[in-house]
Amino acid sequence: MQVIRNVYREDHEMLRETARRFFERECVPHQPAWDEAGRVDRETWLKAGREGLLCVTMPTEYGGGGGDFGHAAVIVEEQFRAGVSGAGFSLHSDIIAPYLLRLGNEEQKQRWLPKVCSGEMILAIAMTEPGGGSDLKSIRTTAVRDGDDYIISGSKTFISNGLNAELVIVACKTDPAAGAKGVSLIAVETTREGFRRGRKLQKVGQPAADTAELFFDGVRVPATNLLGEENKGFSYLMQELAQERLLIAAYCTAKTERMLEHTIEYVKDRKAFGQTVWDFQNTKFKLADVKAQVMAMRTLTDYCISEHLRRRLTVEEAAVAKLYTTETMWKCLDDMVQLHGGYGYMLEYPIARAFTDMRIARVAGGASEVMREIIARKL
Repeated sequence: MQVIRNVYREDHEMLRETARRFFERECVPHQPAWDEAGRVDRETWLKAGREGLLCVTMPTEYGGGGGDFGHAAVIVEEQFRAGVSGAGFSLHSDIIAPYLLRLGNEEQKQRWLPKVCSGEMILAIAMTEPGGGSDLKSIRTTAVRDGDDYIISGSKTFISNGLNAELVIVACKTDPAAGAKGVSLIAVETTREGFRRGRKLQKVGQPAADTAELFFDGVRVPATNLLGEENKGFSYLMQELAQERLLIAAYCTAKTERMLEHTIEYVKDRKAFGQTVWDFQNTKFKLADVKAQVMAMRTLTDYCISEHLRRRLTVEEAAVAKLYTTETMWKCLDDMVQLHGGYGYMLEYPIARAFTDMRIARVAGGASEVMREIIARKL
């Protein structure tokens, strides 16, 4: 039994085919080189822009695709089904660019969005700080007003797209005494004096993701780079997190589905003790459990995508989707690694790569413990 997917329209599925071909042709063959280099090459970013796979939800007047969240979701599903790891396309397009569209004035949007949509300008968002983790209220990076400028001082860590980015949206304190009510979002061009990148962080998985430390040593930025209103940054961040969490649920579901397909192929081919691994009852039972859990993940995720397309997705529902899909995915991946035996620990096998790459999903976008706290508030 397959879950019948009726959440997507014909135009969504047409884009899915374009995305699938792009990831298979332009990304999968280059994955080893990206892993070695620790980042995705700039030409691939530009190719993604030319193919219309960046910023598909941005209005056409700024160079975007003029689509909706369904278009963004099918792209991220195909990226993770293809096994493309560490490419920050969705972060750039579906998590950060919406801040510029929603909060930017017309001058800011005209200045930045066309290059963002084409892949000429890569985006990062700098929230997390050393020792801060998911606690955004404890941000210590400051932005002090000095005439027509802000002077930004502080450091950030775990910043995806940190090495490639030309524009970083920085969460900083403009009123340090006000706690969460003193946070602002300021766009910082990485060419400005006092900005520097730290080391490329070595992670358990996703070696091609250019995750870095960023430092702001008295960076002078014009006040016209402020996004939205001063001291409203924390509420702005909270408003965008539901979509980020739904995107995580979407790609975790797609990845788990694909790993189930790989595992079924493997166990039906692999011989052990005079029969295939598939012939053992334990294998069938384990994979039956995975199948049931994948169907539940898909049903929940598609419901939330449908609600988000209708602008009805709640913060609680997004937290439920992220919590359930990430935790369930991890259990399923662990079971499927076990069914591969020693080969499940070899990175040449997709299941081992998924095991290392996808562990971050239980932390990114708010750790599972944060999701439980959000859900518990409504109990």
